[in-house]
Amino acid sequence: MKQYIKQVVLICLLSVVFYNCKNKQGIKVETPKEQKRPNFLFVLVDDQSAFDLQTYDPNSILETPNISKLANEGIVFDQARQMGSMNGAVCTPSRHMIMTGRTLWHLPPSAEFQKQTDPHELDEQTIGAVFNRAGYKTMRTCKKGNSYPGANKQFSVVHDATKRGGTEESGSAWHATQVLDYLGAREQTKEKDPFFIYFGFSHPHDTRNGTPELLEKYGATNHKDKNSLPALNEKQPQLQDNYLPAHPFFHGHPELRDEERVSGVWKNRDENTIRNELGREYACSENIDNQLGKVLKKLEDLGELDNTYIIYTSDHGMAIGRHGLQGKQNLYEHTWRVPFIIKGPGLATGKRVNGNIYLLDVLPTLCDLAGIDAPKTVEGKSFVPVLKGEEDVVRDVMYGVYAGGTKPGMRSVKKGDWKLIKYDVMDGAVRETQLFNLAENPNEYLPEHHKKGAMETDLAENPKYADKLAEMEALLLEQMEQNDDPYRLWNQTK
Repeated sequence: MKQYIKQVVLICLLSVVFYNCKNKQGIKVETPKEQKRPNFLFVLVDDQSAFDLQTYDPNSILETPNISKLANEGIVFDQARQMGSMNGAVCTPSRHMIMTGRTLWHLPPSAEFQKQTDPHELDEQTIGAVFNRAGYKTMRTCKKGNSYPGANKQFSVVHDATKRGGTEESGSAWHATQVLDYLGAREQTKEKDPFFIYFGFSHPHDTRNGTPELLEKYGATNHKDKNSLPALNEKQPQLQDNYLPAHPFFHGHPELRDEERVSGVWKNRDENTIRNELGREYACSENIDNQLGKVLKKLEDLGELDNTYIIYTSDHGMAIGRHGLQGKQNLYEHTWRVPFIIKGPGLATGKRVNGNIYLLDVLPTLCDLAGIDAPKTVEGKSFVPVLKGEEDVVRDVMYGVYAGGTKPGMRSVKKGDWKLIKYDVMDGAVRETQLFNLAENPNEYLPEHHKKGAMETDLAENPKYADKLAEMEALLLEQMEQNDDPYRLWNQTK
């Protein structure tokens, strides 16, 4: 806010100077107009892997023309991640991190399965509250539950409901309608203050009940019979390159809902089930794209599109058959990474960057773009220098956590092309280490994938890479210490 006030004062001073020049020299000089403040449309989808989108996987058959257009006209981040979770509902801490700009182990208690949802001091330092104080009109629509209630209610206008059906009223169109109605009301009242709209969807999170026409397009059915398998259909997406019929060892979260009780999948990992579920996922994702298109068209009609920063992302990725897993409770790239696209005034077009950003960097970045001060409670970093082309990344090392099942859980660290994942679960019964070179093995193939390339596998047991393994092990411990991770793995210093 201070920066914005300084801008206004400067404009006023310049106006006085120009006015005096006219009086003394008789020269007519136009008084500069106040620069219009930018709007924000923050689009958050629920459970979408970056690799579902053609922007990240050109071989994907998922058609999302509006998202692809955003990518072509904006900046695509190739290395955007959510830091992780301390519980099975990964979306809950993820949304807390987005709202607060705080790291995983420094979140309010409500980040853990909505425990202690009574007011917290951080509530007033979240996106809605910050932009309200800066003079923005704030509006939110999203799913209910598994989020951050104390932050959600800070928005001036809130229309939240969980909509995962296949009709206009029960699905993604409902969320779009809330935004369209809000923009329509602004138009009628001739509202001049800038807006911040949090445009959240309930899909493609299960249950993935797509619209009938999009389910038909992707050859999918809303399969409900546990005693039979859905039929294969040539329209369905093919199995992903890193698909497995089972993960090679137990992930360490007994009776995890996402791996055992998703309607239409359950514990099945056969080709019929996974291809059908991918079809359902794609049907829901294309519907999201359709709804986003309606809102972008409305902004264009209002003359606001060119002055609006549009951010598209997901709260985390999703497996759906990759590595024999179904859910979001893992640290492979398909789940740890998120899609992240931003377009807006003054930004480059058709550009890709690495970034090395977390979702917790969103709040300080949006404040930076708006010219307002980020709360002192923020721990994330503004990636505006990356947007401006001044830097390629905001950090060199990325740290990931899944501690939602048996403890300590999974940990990951990435630096450059190298990535380490460690598993310490089931009271020590499962202790595994994986080492990948993502430049040579971007799909994180395991021995069970039977690839021929020498580096297209887990390299943790290869003596040739013993020094790299030791380096990454030390780096992981360093990151755990820096981020106040309360746990230590079996082979780390206590």
